[in-house]
Amino acid sequence: MIEVFSWPTPNGHKVHILLEECGLPYRATAVDIGAGDQFQPDFLAISPNNKIPAITDPEGPDGEPISLFESGAILVYLAGKTGRFLPRGDRARYEVLQWLMFQMGGVGPMLGQNHHFRQYAPEKIAYAIERYTNEARRLYGVIDRRLAHSRWLGGDEYSIADIATWPWLRNWKNQGIELSDYPALERWFHAIEQRPAVQRGIQVLADRRKPITDERAREILFGSTQYQRR
Repeated sequence: MIEVFSWPTPNGHKVHILLEECGLPYRATAVDIGAGDQFQPDFLAISPNNKIPAITDPEGPDGEPISLFESGAILVYLAGKTGRFLPRGDRARYEVLQWLMFQMGGVGPMLGQNHHFRQYAPEKIAYAIERYTNEARRLYGVIDRRLAHSRWLGGDEYSIADIATWPWLRNWKNQGIELSDYPALERWFHAIEQRPAVQRGIQVLADRRKPITDERAREILFGSTQYQRR
């Protein structure tokens, strides 16, 4: 059974959703990032960047165990393991992978900064809020233009590119976005939202998450604890 070390965040939801879509047996182990679980030695042994999610699979390549960190790498691995949600043909495969990389390199980091400065920063910095709100709008526009000509991000079939991107857009209201401004994206968003596996995936560990309000959690997530050598 695959063990997923995770927390109910967009990056965690990616893996939860794909596991539900594939029907693979798994166990979700909570890594409470507000309590500092991500800095524990056992977790760092499989996720040296102290970020969720990470997985261990006792039946990895050639039947040998494997552990993986980085959500994009995990999605590619699980898609390869099951033969689902990543095309086999080279051209179609690269079409999906470029949009997966777009999420990993653009959507995730930029919307993460948007969340930080709009919701979590101890002081409201107008320049940062404007910068990352504008960048969110730009990225939504890129996705909308793509989906105006393609049913799914990677082409004709639902894929790990869609699974990776959708959780990051769930907080569109808090990102300063009006979803109706992006009609093709809105159609795609609701189509994914209605998938039973997606609905199950976003409930994984959902009862464990709580608003980040106490100063200790804020320090762990955003303060000097993050930058200690380990």
